[in-house]
Amino acid sequence: MLKKLVQHGNSSAIVIEKPILELLNIDQNSTLEVTTDGKSLIIKPVSKSVLKSLDKINKNHSKTLKKLAQ
Repeated sequence: MLKKLVQHGNSSAIVIEKPILELLNIDQNSTLEVTTDGKSLIIKPVSKSVLKSLDKINKNHSKTLKKLAQ
């Protein structure tokens, strides 16, 4: 499947068709991880369990994480 980027405000976007969304079990509210290997763009859904774990870590360790970020 070949795709072209579309203008979205000051950014560019890629449209993902419904059959692909259904195949990956994602929707407009899904969190996606976007990475690159230097040649390709890699887009992967983030599992809900990972997001739940990150929320728990942020809740329990937010002060420490903020200090580390400084």
